[in-house]
Amino acid sequence: MAEEVVLRFDNVKFEYLHKTPILNEACFSVRKGAKITLMGQNGSGKSTIFGLIKKELTPKSGQISAANNATIGAASQTMAREYFELSVEAYFSRAFSPVPGNIKSRISKALDAVNFNIPLDRRVGGLSGGQQARLLLAYALVQDPDILLLDEPTNNLDKDGIDHLITFLVMYDKTVLVISHDADFLNCFTEGVIYLNNFTHQTEMYVGDYYSVVEEIGRRVEREQRENAQLEKQIQDRKEKVNFFAHKGGKMRKLAKKLKDETEDLEENMVDVRREDKTIRDFEIPVQEELSGEIVILKKIRVIKNHEPIFKNIDKVLRKKDRLLVVGPNGIGKSTLLRSLVSGKQEGQSIAKNVRVGYYSQDFSTLNFEETVFNSLKGALADGLGEQELRSTAAGFLITGDLMGHKVGDLSEGQKGLLAFARLVLMRPGILILDEPTNHINFRHIPIIAAAINAYHGPIIMVSHMPEFVKEIRITEELDLGKL
Repeated sequence: MAEEVVLRFDNVKFEYLHKTPILNEACFSVRKGAKITLMGQNGSGKSTIFGLIKKELTPKSGQISAANNATIGAASQTMAREYFELSVEAYFSRAFSPVPGNIKSRISKALDAVNFNIPLDRRVGGLSGGQQARLLLAYALVQDPDILLLDEPTNNLDKDGIDHLITFLVMYDKTVLVISHDADFLNCFTEGVIYLNNFTHQTEMYVGDYYSVVEEIGRRVEREQRENAQLEKQIQDRKEKVNFFAHKGGKMRKLAKKLKDETEDLEENMVDVRREDKTIRDFEIPVQEELSGEIVILKKIRVIKNHEPIFKNIDKVLRKKDRLLVVGPNGIGKSTLLRSLVSGKQEGQSIAKNVRVGYYSQDFSTLNFEETVFNSLKGALADGLGEQELRSTAAGFLITGDLMGHKVGDLSEGQKGLLAFARLVLMRPGILILDEPTNHINFRHIPIIAAAINAYHGPIIMVSHMPEFVKEIRITEELDLGKL
């Protein structure tokens, strides 16, 4: 008996701008209970597919069908700011109309599934990024959906959170589609990949774990390149013969015509070799000149214990060559520490005057979503830099001219991350304060970003839950908030 197909895309076409397709005749099917990864570079249409499945978007043509009116539950990449003032209970209640009488029991089960214990009267905006990530997943689960959509679910999660999520997904008996740039995470449970080709705007279906599929695509690219090289050699040989015989008379001219027709057939047989995910260029973050002395002073910080803030006295001073890694479990107060230091409003914390602060915020709060991309970059320009440096730097981060007029809020989360790094380069900061700088970033870019951060000549304060990223950066000191 054939396995039941729970979701199908038949020749789906979608575009935001006229004659600029995001998807072009996309075709794939997902069987009931499958665990599938959506793979493709930033901006290729992965989140668009989720929007189409959720019926938030409407295809220009083609059909999208779900078996037996299958229900959809989705965990977004980030918590929308409009929900920050809601209590945890009120946030979950949004999923129902009317709200069931056993709502608290259902919330409790969903929170247990993601290993999260939080009072239901807590304000959503007061939770850490990692806690909000668990809340987003639990919100999808509380609806008990037939198809679960997860968009970058490991962002902001610590190791325990990621391990718990993997265990949950392996045991979960319903259909799951995942977008993630965490290759190790994907390989633990993926049994198939839907690959989005950013140049043909079509989809391809592969069976196997994540690493096997990546290798298969790589082998296919090599094979296509070899086949094209052989065809190009034959084409060039035929063209030379066509040119030679075309200047002869009679039968030779007929032979030239035959060879020309054969050459055109060969050119048509050349396959469009896929161009794999582009990788950002190597870059450096120039440091503000004439830095010296004590740049950061930390005398008092706030940590969260049992959901309550506690102030702790410490004695940390950072100078030009110091690199501080802040660690601790989700919800302990790591991001809060970085935000309070940047704001300058917390007693016992200070950054030296006239030091330009390069702050990478995990929620992109440093970006104005209503600005154009060009104006966002322009606003970060250090003295002495002009539009030429702006455009050259942006291009290195795959921010091309066609994106410059778009609003920042229209970018994908991955593109927002690259924009934030481009701004750091243009800013020439005197200190880097980095809160989960690998969130939303394609894994192909991460080694380049790690090298640039490691080569930076100023002080660094960083929070990251990606050990393989951290080990590429020289850290001089660690601050464990869980041990204070």
